[in-house]
Amino acid sequence: MNNIVYVGMCADLIHHGHLNIIKEAKKYGEVVIGLLADSAIASYKRLPALMYEERKIVVENIVGVSKVIPQTTLDYIPNIEKLRPAYVVHGDDWKSGVQKQVRQRVIDKLNEWGGKVIDIPYTKGVSSTKLHNHLKEIGTTPDIRRKMLRRLIESKSIVRILESHNGLTGLITEKTKVGNEEFDGMWLSSLTHSASKGKPDIQYIDMTTISQTLSEIFDVTTKPMIVDGDNGGIVEHFKFMIKNLERMGVSAVVIEDKIGNKRNSLFEDTSNQLQDTIEDFSYKISQGKKVLVTKDFMIIARIESFILNNGLDDAVKRAKAYIDAGADGLMIHSKSDQPDEISSFCKEYKKFNKRVPLITVPSTYNHTTEGELYNLGVDVVIYANHLLRSSYPPMVDTAKSILENKRSYESNDKCLPIKQVLELIPND
Repeated sequence: MNNIVYVGMCADLIHHGHLNIIKEAKKYGEVVIGLLADSAIASYKRLPALMYEERKIVVENIVGVSKVIPQTTLDYIPNIEKLRPAYVVHGDDWKSGVQKQVRQRVIDKLNEWGGKVIDIPYTKGVSSTKLHNHLKEIGTTPDIRRKMLRRLIESKSIVRILESHNGLTGLITEKTKVGNEEFDGMWLSSLTHSASKGKPDIQYIDMTTISQTLSEIFDVTTKPMIVDGDNGGIVEHFKFMIKNLERMGVSAVVIEDKIGNKRNSLFEDTSNQLQDTIEDFSYKISQGKKVLVTKDFMIIARIESFILNNGLDDAVKRAKAYIDAGADGLMIHSKSDQPDEISSFCKEYKKFNKRVPLITVPSTYNHTTEGELYNLGVDVVIYANHLLRSSYPPMVDTAKSILENKRSYESNDKCLPIKQVLELIPND
């Protein structure tokens, strides 16, 4: 047994609680910090604000720290087995709650060579969660937001995106949590964006309006945004779209390989919809890549082969060509109520020598779970229109109730209390 003291940390936002742990640990020997990787943190809570290498630099420069090594999982055991430390130091908050079993496993492992767990009294008056919430209130920057999608894809088994078409729906995506589960980012859908303005989904909404909506959403959120760019328009227009979105802090744009007058892909009749040639669409992707200023922004190619009944072979052929043209991701689209088409593509995609993140939109095959999609090889799932669709029926019911009863009393149960409306968005 050596004199190594092992301390596991996230260290996203360093506060005096962290410094106290390190100070106490130093009393027992050489302090080695097991710094949790982004993937380990993202497995149970929101991705940290700082990337691993940034956090590592900070922790390495704290007085008392001898070495920083990655802890790639929440489980301490792999690192403890390698280091065989004399002590593992942790705040005493892990003696109860969800971390209690983790602590016991550490104790059992240390007992194999006479090591010991040291529980340091939890520093009162400090909370990383409260600090994070305060940062969310302050907001974020375009550079930080733009990078977030790539980091999420690299860190999480599957990234969960929810449609957000205005500031209010952006707030819902930002704040809604069930236990430790939350949405990772937002999707500005051309369908819901158009519908929210009472317009048809025919590529009517221009870039100026899209920019205004993004600004409204970004004012009240911090999570990454993916924008539905329809087919991107002509190449010259697409370049300007890319520049604008990248500058604002958008993480990705999705463009579909269809040409002609825009018509939503979920319509049953596709007789007037045409698919672009592989050569022309690949050229559009390559030209979009040339105008990018950063490596963070993603151009995602949406393959419409199943929508237009052109089959699996066509989808596979296009996927390979689009990747070669520089696409940073692929969206494979289907309007079937079964995931068979998606599944068949995913099986072929796993055989590719060169792959990029794979995105699906299970609007029609919505009984398919995220776990099932992950097993197929999907990296990102987008819930593309659900906030708009769920808001419309209750509003119609409320309007009818007022007309029928000549007063609003009967609609009370359908409405959010005015007090909660006032409290929904902070005034400060």
